[in-house]
Amino acid sequence: MPGQPDQPEVPASLSDDELRETLDLMATAVASMSDRIDALTVAADRQIKVSTEARIAAFAAKDQTDPKRHGEALAKTLNAGLGQVATDMAEIVRRLALQTDRTLGALARSEDDTSRALREVSERERKAERLKRRLPWFALGALVLALAMTVTLPRFMADNASMCAVLGAIWTTTTTGVDVCVFHGE
Repeated sequence: MPGQPDQPEVPASLSDDELRETLDLMATAVASMSDRIDALTVAADRQIKVSTEARIAAFAAKDQTDPKRHGEALAKTLNAGLGQVATDMAEIVRRLALQTDRTLGALARSEDDTSRALREVSERERKAERLKRRLPWFALGALVLALAMTVTLPRFMADNASMCAVLGAIWTTTTTGVDVCVFHGE
C-alpha cells in the first residue's frame, strides 16, 4: 500500500515462479550468512580459549616468579599477547555484529516479501470468488440472449434480399405484391 513507508513498493507483475525464486535466493543468502556467523563463532571461541589460557599462564607465572624482579618483563609479555588477543576479539565482535545486522535485514526483507505474496494470493482468491458468484448470472444472460437471437435473428435476416440468400432462401414477390423470403423444400 502506498501509505505505508515500512513496506517498499514492488511491481505487482511478479509471477509466482519469480516470487518462489526470490524466496529461494533469500533463503540461500540467509543460510550462507548463518554459515559465516558459525565460522566466526568458532574463531571467537578459539580466541576466548587462548585468552583464558593466557590468563591462567599469567597467574601461574605470577606465583612462580618474583614480581619485583620480573614484573616489567612480565607486563610487557602479557600486554603484547593479550593486546593482540583483545584486538582480534574486538574485530570478531565487530564482524559478528555486521553479519547479524545483515542477517536481520535479509530476514526482514524476506518477511516483507512473504507478506506481500500472501496478500497478492488472498486478493486473487477474492477475485476468483467474486467471479464464481457472478458466473450464473452471466450464463443466464447468455442463455436469454441466445434464445432471443434464435427467435428474432432469422426474422430480421429474412427482411432483405441479400440476407435471404445467406439463409439459403429465395426472395420473391407474392400475388398481393409483398416481398418475402421463401424456403423451398427439396
